[in-house]
Amino acid sequence: MTETPYQREQQLYDKALEIAPGPARQAFLDAACGDDATLHAALTGLLVSNAAADAFFADGSHTLVQLVTSIPPDELANEGNPAIGTSIGPYQIVELIGEGGCGSVFVAEQTQPLRRRVALKIIRVGMDTKAVVARFEAERQALALMDHPHIAQVLDAGTTQTGLPYFVMELVHGSSITRYCDEHMLTIAERLRLLVQVCNAIQHAHQKGVIHRDIKPSNILITLHDGQPVPKVIDFGIAKTTNIPLNEIALLTHDAQLLGTPAYMSPEQADRNGQGLDTRSDIYSLGVLLYELLTGRPPFDPAELASSGMSELLRTLRETEPPLPSALLGSLAPEALADLARCRATEGSALLGAVRGDLDWITSKAMAKDRSRRYESTHGFAADLARHLAHEPVVARPPTRRYVLQKLVHRNRGLFASVAVMVAILVIATGVSTRLYWREREARQSLSKATELQTSLREEADRRRKQADQLRLQAEAREAITKAVVLLRCGDFPAADALVSGAPLIQPTPEGADVFRRLGEWHVAHGRWRAAAARFSYLVEVNALDGSDIPSMDHLRAGPVLIQSGDVTGFENFRRKMLGRFVGKADVICAERSVKVMLLVPASAALMRQLDPLIEASVASLTDFDVHASSGSVYESEVWRMDSVALGEYRRGNFAQAENWARKCLASATIDESRQACARVLLVLALHQQARHDEARAELEPVSRLILAKFTQDQRIDENAGGWWPDWLIARILLREAETLVLSEPLAGTAR
Repeated sequence: MTETPYQREQQLYDKALEIAPGPARQAFLDAACGDDATLHAALTGLLVSNAAADAFFADGSHTLVQLVTSIPPDELANEGNPAIGTSIGPYQIVELIGEGGCGSVFVAEQTQPLRRRVALKIIRVGMDTKAVVARFEAERQALALMDHPHIAQVLDAGTTQTGLPYFVMELVHGSSITRYCDEHMLTIAERLRLLVQVCNAIQHAHQKGVIHRDIKPSNILITLHDGQPVPKVIDFGIAKTTNIPLNEIALLTHDAQLLGTPAYMSPEQADRNGQGLDTRSDIYSLGVLLYELLTGRPPFDPAELASSGMSELLRTLRETEPPLPSALLGSLAPEALADLARCRATEGSALLGAVRGDLDWITSKAMAKDRSRRYESTHGFAADLARHLAHEPVVARPPTRRYVLQKLVHRNRGLFASVAVMVAILVIATGVSTRLYWREREARQSLSKATELQTSLREEADRRRKQADQLRLQAEAREAITKAVVLLRCGDFPAADALVSGAPLIQPTPEGADVFRRLGEWHVAHGRWRAAAARFSYLVEVNALDGSDIPSMDHLRAGPVLIQSGDVTGFENFRRKMLGRFVGKADVICAERSVKVMLLVPASAALMRQLDPLIEASVASLTDFDVHASSGSVYESEVWRMDSVALGEYRRGNFAQAENWARKCLASATIDESRQACARVLLVLALHQQARHDEARAELEPVSRLILAKFTQDQRIDENAGGWWPDWLIARILLREAETLVLSEPLAGTAR
């Protein structure tokens, strides 16, 4: 393919960035461009812009829009500003209070229809390009979408007599959140309560389809209402919409343009491609803000980021893991730690104790490089902070046995008894109603045509009533799930479980699915396999209402739990439904998970014929495994898939192939202990079927000890087992099959 001029320009620009400014870079440009003066001028302009961007971001406090700063007005460049004293519509400009990359913000006096002071933002003269105007308009629209007490409110908008766009906002007097907290010596708990309010404001923006993309202390101002601190989120100047068509031109950037403040920027923002951003980018920035509220500084020093150059800056944001907040505090000199603790109304050792543990976990989860490991929403982030403040277990930290012991059924006995009585009453009432209905119907059949007309009208009324009842049940189910979400956040699992028991199927939502997933895992932790099977089976059925549903991790939870619970019929129904939904799909993930779940127990010849295409698809996906292994670049997904391939080959009688894949899986350095256990059991089964009984016995004994050690005496999975619990359960199920086959075989040299 012929290289386009743009591609050539981009490649030369990237290479030039790797050379320090000076004669060497100039020599490179002269040699690379030759006689092409246009290309030389374009590259020079890009490099100058890059240097300006580095200088701009050297100070982490810079922002595209600053409504109010703590700098006294007389220190700003009011003198000589031609806008001071002029009027724009009903607004008379009083003073300049902030300037950003494309606009200026003034304090203005509104004269009609009421008198008040407001903040008026206007594009600076000379910056009214199409792109800048579009981004300015996008900020105005983003703010206009929102109505929240912790977000600066848009009051008016228009254009000046010279055609420059402006909009009018609520005037916020206050300091940045970090400065306010330090000046007023707020405790850690008081800082977290302010951050929870900020999270609620960002959640409101997300619900309106707006991603802020530049969350940092200077964009969160603290003002006082009735003597109480109230945070206000400002500066949506580089906000991005997720599902609302604002001015799309304002959201497009060049590959080399960096939007946001580096010290608070998520790794995905550092990819120079905003197309993949979602609300979890703001969650990362909120995690950085939490880090700074705890430690007094962001995880990456803004000055070091600015001095490292653009390429190194981007690499740091994408790849470098910052120290935990407690680790950073522990590395400080005693005097520095004491000063930091004093600003938080405590002592150094107490500050370390307050941060170490829950707050380390919460911060790490919010700032995970892989955004799939972050909180799914700012609401979840705020809920975990609230749980910490209430001295409850947090989602970011795995629960312990102590927590389980605190949730006994003592206070729920009466509740379960009441539910049983209600169910009995409903059954009796249904039986009586059904019996009366049939008697009434027999009587109606003997009536005249007039009575028949009356009957048809009643039947129509009954049908509509049933439809209304179904809608009511659906609404009650949604309400029950919403209440269950709240109960789970409070740690009241028994009450949440009782609340959603028997709920009808409703359209899937992330919150509803998470409720049944967490309840299922809660039952698993207590060894209540039948209850866990019921919750996971319901979860799979709800997920099936989504037309794009594919075999998910929920299938890998539900299948083994159904077998462990002894519900053979339930597992066969589950397997039959999976077969009907996924057999025709050739997706590798679909193939891997379908084979792994549906072949946990032996299958009929007819089922194996239907599963053959999925097994072949899984095998085909590992064609290049040996090449990857020889080069040391094995993908973790390939290692996971080898378990499924070994199981599929074993079930269709290819025992040598099953042994081959099991051994390759075991040879991988990336395999975890639970998947290693599955592979070792499959190796035992494959050796036995090849009549290598002594080898099979030799392999069986250590893997049996390994797996059984992960289960408690009452057959629950040990909470310290490591790995993923469904994999341990799968290994336990396959181990039973291996023990039945291998231990029934006589030892070598003995008579049958």
